[in-house]
Amino acid sequence: MSLRGMTRHPLDDAPDALLVARAGDGDVSAFEVIVRRYSRRLRAYASRMMGSSLESDDAVQDALIAAWDRIDTLEDGSVLRSWLMRIVTTKCLDRIRRRKDHLVLEESWTVSAPSVDLPERRAEAAAALGDLDAALSRLPDLQRQTWIMREWGGASYDEIGNALGIAPSTVRGLLARSRRTLMTDMEGWR
Repeated sequence: MSLRGMTRHPLDDAPDALLVARAGDGDVSAFEVIVRRYSRRLRAYASRMMGSSLESDDAVQDALIAAWDRIDTLEDGSVLRSWLMRIVTTKCLDRIRRRKDHLVLEESWTVSAPSVDLPERRAEAAAALGDLDAALSRLPDLQRQTWIMREWGGASYDEIGNALGIAPSTVRGLLARSRRTLMTDMEGWR
């Protein structure tokens, strides 16, 4: 039994390539395992891109529907994670373009409680997070997207490059520039 009172599915420990092959053949239970395996990470990533939990949930849902519709076209199941991230990125960017607004990171971030539960430490952490939010919003779109994908999404340079349609060396350069800018902007918090 899992924590949620559901029995484990025999495919829960299967490699991505097997899940992709089975889902590509129409196996709904294999796709359900994929959704359980990746939905938390995809939602966290989309939330950082969209700045809205409701919109990010919608983007992830759209992405998962698109993934189900096209999973039979994924030839290498070992790249499932980056493929899903690319679809989520596309859905998020589509939504951002539609609202014709700049990416605004969610204001209601939860701040981890400091080791000592002091109100001034919490206020300081919230202020630092607010400054990081402001600094990120000033970055050019592509720098911000690569930084978010790497630092919050945990994506590799190759995964980011695939998702955004750019070379890994370009990702490396964008990350270097964004980190340099953020270090300067956040200097007061060092």
